[in-house]
Amino acid sequence: MGKKEKKVNKENNENKDLEVIKKKERKFSRELLKKWLSRTSYTIIMTMGIIAICVGVNLLVQKLNISDIDLSTSKMYSLSESSKAVIKDINKEVKIVLINMQDNQMVIDFSNKYKKENKNIVVEEVNDIKQRPDLTSKYGLQDTDSAILIQSGSREQILSSNDIYTYDYTTGEEKSIIEESMTNALVDVSIDEKTKVYYLTGHEQYSTEYLYYFMEDLKNEANDVEDLDLLTKGKVPDDCATLMITSLRDDLKEVERDAILDYIKKGGKIAIFSDPNISKISLPNFQKVLDQYGVSISEGVMLEQDSSKMLADSPSVILADVNQSSSVTGSINMNMNVCFMNAGKLIFKTDEELEKLGVQTETLVTTSEKSFYRNDVTIQDTKKVAGEQEGSETVGALLVKKIDDDTSSKLIIYANNVFVSNIPIEVSSGYVMYALDFYNNGDLALNSIAYLTDRDDIIIVRKDTEQTSYTLTEQQKT
Repeated sequence: MGKKEKKVNKENNENKDLEVIKKKERKFSRELLKKWLSRTSYTIIMTMGIIAICVGVNLLVQKLNISDIDLSTSKMYSLSESSKAVIKDINKEVKIVLINMQDNQMVIDFSNKYKKENKNIVVEEVNDIKQRPDLTSKYGLQDTDSAILIQSGSREQILSSNDIYTYDYTTGEEKSIIEESMTNALVDVSIDEKTKVYYLTGHEQYSTEYLYYFMEDLKNEANDVEDLDLLTKGKVPDDCATLMITSLRDDLKEVERDAILDYIKKGGKIAIFSDPNISKISLPNFQKVLDQYGVSISEGVMLEQDSSKMLADSPSVILADVNQSSSVTGSINMNMNVCFMNAGKLIFKTDEELEKLGVQTETLVTTSEKSFYRNDVTIQDTKKVAGEQEGSETVGALLVKKIDDDTSSKLIIYANNVFVSNIPIEVSSGYVMYALDFYNNGDLALNSIAYLTDRDDIIIVRKDTEQTSYTLTEQQKT
């Protein structure tokens, strides 16, 4: 074979090899494409299946109205035990009508929680108010207005955004009070008669402004709180479940004293929140009331030496111990701590004198063993000086006075008034809290009233239902 033929044969062989390679490449490409299409189709089918399942589960959850799981430590998205307690006995139909509230998920969620808690509560959503001319004409609502209408029979309340949000001028924050407002409205339209708590006026040291939040908390727990001027009324009203007295700036008049004494003889119940009388104001008529129970409030104050029992290294701001087994707190089954500020101490008559008065005492709150009593408040030194007595003292007590075999009168008394107030206390630079919000201050005060008004069902530890609203940054949104 010549060189020329060899060359031709070599080229033919190379061409054949090249053709084989190209066939293999085409076959591989077809297989690869086939696998890719197969996997892509599988992925698409799986994705569509997952989406269908998610949509189906969401529709099912919406239909079943399954509650969200609240993972917040304060249970801010859950209905509080106090709300559950006051609405559980609603035995008539109450309708919650949500008008243009489709963008307020928290209002919708809480409405459904009430519905779940009591079968007599129904929820209706009106997302196009133009379809309900009865609402626009009766309540003067515009197309874009939103509101919560709560109805029961002929009684009704309508809540606007101003009723479910408030502004804290101390912190400069907007706070949601949806639960408080809705619970109160539900009770208002459904309950036949609220418990009446009267607040003695005319001599109070603190203005209503500083007791506003405590009064509102009382109202939110199905109490009808009303001011009482005994000089005008002449007597404690017959429907008074509890008479509340706070620190006095001057003494009661004789007619007021006698009205309260008559109330005690009828088995009346009294709650007293009073700071020590450091100004040494003459209060003989007020003391005459206290004498019925064999107790008085000191003129001096309690100071603390144990750093773990004071707040912010301030000996006058003491962390007091609550008696866990008392009539007021025994059902809670947990530790409670309270923060008293410039508190006095309670002074009791002897056991023999208390027995003659027919009075039995029960300790509610005490100071620590390292605390001490200071009678001379002009002393600037915060440390104990010679002559000052160290030891635990009672700063809160329940006293039950037997009137006759069928009647007794009860008094719950605290040698402190500040702890139930919304006086702002600076706890760190630029950060303040209301005194009522420290530890279990609010719980202790509200449970005391609940006990006196025979509302044992709401003797609980409450959650803070006020939630701060804030604006997300673009990064947080992302």
